[in-house]
Amino acid sequence: MAQAQGLGKRYLKAFFKGFFVAVPVTVTFLDRVACVARVEGASMQPSLNPGGRQASDVVLLNHWSIRNYDVQRGDIVSLV
Repeated sequence: MAQAQGLGKRYLKAFFKGFFVAVPVTVTFLDRVACVARVEGASMQPSLNPGGRQASDVVLLNHWSIRNYDVQRGDIVSLV
């Protein structure tokens, strides 16, 4: 019983150690590099949601290009 309890503590400690490393890395990535967003509604038709269907499109928002001012004609820019 004591060995199983020690094993559980080890796994719990490893989980929290990984959690406290993964969360800041993920937040930094989503803030600085890219994130995924869903586009719903008719405001972006016909580029997104073509054909008037009610399903939403999923897009990758590239934060890296905006930070480097690498925006070109024809790019879709999202503002929050």
